Amino acid sequence: MAKIKHIAIVTMDPPKLAEFYTKVFDMKILHQSKGGATYLTDGYLNVALLPNKAEGKPNGLNHFGFEIEDQEEIAKRIVKFGINPPAPRPRNRPYAEKRGCDPEGNNFDLSVHGFQQVEYEADRERGVKRV
Repeated sequence: MAKIKHIAIVTMDPPKLAEFYTKVFDMKILHQSKGGATYLTDGYLNVALLPNKAEGKPNGLNHFGFEIEDQEEIAKRIVKFGINPPAPRPRNRPYAEKRGCDPEGNNFDLSVHGFQQVEYEADRERGVKRV
């Protein structure tokens, strides 16, 4: 069964929002990217705080992510709804291999390796593990 493992929030100030979630809800910082994103966890569900770099784009929920067992099976199920199969994520995205959407256009990420460990596609191909 697929499990929702993360949500992503677009914000003008990821460090400020990270401070809020760590101090109010005792969330832990998993990773801070060079691009300004901060990744938090409560030990079960993860939150990605993404910098808002698009002029006029509202802050708020951006996407959610599923941890799944079989990319191909999920893609087949999605196509049955008349939707394009999930597309590969950019190689510099460590937490998901694919991006898809539901019938109403809500974006979601798909990952077979999970969210707890930073894994870039190029590293996975070379067998490199990061902590």
